[in-house]
Amino acid sequence: MIPKASQRGLGQDLATHLQNAYDNEYVEIAEVRGAVACDLHGAFAEWEVCAHAMTGCRNYLYSLSVNPDPAQRQLTRTEYRDYIDRAEGKLGLSGQPRAVVFHIKDGREHCHVVWSRIDTAHSKAVHQPFDRQKLMMVTRQFAREHGLALPGGMTPDAGRERGKKKSLSLYEKHQQDATGLTKEERIRQVTDAWRHSDGPRAFVRALEELGYVLATGKRPYVLVDLYGEMNALPKLIDDRAVRTKDIRAFLERDCPVESLPSVDEARALVAQHRQAIEDFRKAQGQADRADALKRAQAERRGTLEAEQAAMQARHAEERNEQGAQQRGERQALEKAYAAETKQLEGQRGGRKTTGLVAILARVSGFNVLRRQFEKHHDKRRHHRLVEQLRALDEPQARAKLELQRRHEAQSLDMNRRLRAIAQVEARELKSLETELVKEQRVKTRARGGGNRMPALTLELKPPGRRDAAFKARNRHGSRVALEEGAKTPPEPPKKTLSMREDFTRAAGDGGAGGSGGATGGSSDGGKPTDPTKPGGPKRRRRRDRDRDIDLDR
Repeated sequence: MIPKASQRGLGQDLATHLQNAYDNEYVEIAEVRGAVACDLHGAFAEWEVCAHAMTGCRNYLYSLSVNPDPAQRQLTRTEYRDYIDRAEGKLGLSGQPRAVVFHIKDGREHCHVVWSRIDTAHSKAVHQPFDRQKLMMVTRQFAREHGLALPGGMTPDAGRERGKKKSLSLYEKHQQDATGLTKEERIRQVTDAWRHSDGPRAFVRALEELGYVLATGKRPYVLVDLYGEMNALPKLIDDRAVRTKDIRAFLERDCPVESLPSVDEARALVAQHRQAIEDFRKAQGQADRADALKRAQAERRGTLEAEQAAMQARHAEERNEQGAQQRGERQALEKAYAAETKQLEGQRGGRKTTGLVAILARVSGFNVLRRQFEKHHDKRRHHRLVEQLRALDEPQARAKLELQRRHEAQSLDMNRRLRAIAQVEARELKSLETELVKEQRVKTRARGGGNRMPALTLELKPPGRRDAAFKARNRHGSRVALEEGAKTPPEPPKKTLSMREDFTRAAGDGGAGGSGGATGGSSDGGKPTDPTKPGGPKRRRRRDRDRDIDLDR
């Protein structure tokens, strides 16, 4: 059991990632607790609203990935629930809203659990101190009670083994997905080119054969590959006897910094070359895979669209039923009034008199008074009918408005679910495109065709005052400073050293205990760096961390 957890925001992006059916063979939303919506996008949106309204917390979610070891055995759903409940109690998230999603990827079943950190009862976010240690304690106890072996990172000697194998950073994982080339393969290629080159120009040509362009960026010498990915050259040379200053001294004689293209210029040049050799979208097999994915997406979307059509038909039926009911209520009052009027007219017609009584009633004015009384009584009855009809207007209008708002809310929720499906489809198509690009680039590299980079390195200028020009370029980012530095009188050419002399000099300067350029040599030639100064290890670690966070988002 390997748990991986983090506090994070961007709930909509996480919901899209968890529902990506292309990268996962099986996706199951097993539970959504503490939300009105039954889907991930709606639930995470509700939790985000609570976070921003009550606390202003940005990382309002706590995401946990539970990965059992498939070599031992598959866990049952009961065992998954047991582990999730233990972790929830240990982390102080008991009773918090959560979502549970099961995935099967490459035949390996695993589970994702996402909690809302916002405690709505106290309007605060649940703090998570020492969460890694807590999860490790839960994992050890769970493995002991269920007869599972601990992973290598949780053994007593894990501290000594942890430094021997480092996991890929998000930036390195992005490069590997984009190029189809692992970090170890890149290091091996560049190291072989370094060892088998007898001079700077031969080394640059060997890099071009491998698909790299030598450029300059924040560091003097960097490599830009065929796909626009950038790496520092010293970090790709796996030789502890070679320092960063040795690489600079070796290259700056024939390849001064001011003669190299910038990273943006190199990327623009390789983009033209890459466009000429990549045509993966026109391949029939890849088109079939895209069509198959679109058919699966259309089938999934068809279910939701059928639900939307059924909802619209239900809304129309409810509106018709409500209209018929309200019209029936008004018609019932009107029918009762008409029946009463007819009954009164019959009674009044039966009271007609003849003879002497009729003459006396007409002469005395009794008939006039009776007609006035009947007219007044009819007027009151009609007024009562109007009042009754008017009394129906308010509750009927309120019921009609409630029905309309309920229909609007359901329509908005359905539209939101359709937009969420569209986001998932876009993520799946992007995953397919990334995989197709990776496969095509691997095939192209295996065939050896189109891998060789054309001579993209700019014409090398004679070495002048390189240090001043490079500092001006880094400080101002202006080509004018480079041109002014290039106008200075060039120094007399020096004799080019051979590779044997270079390695002898590097070994003599570095010694047996020096650190190599590929494993952490400093950019100032191996001198110890003050962590408190700009550009030190802390600054670099912070920059790498921010870059990984941006790639994750």
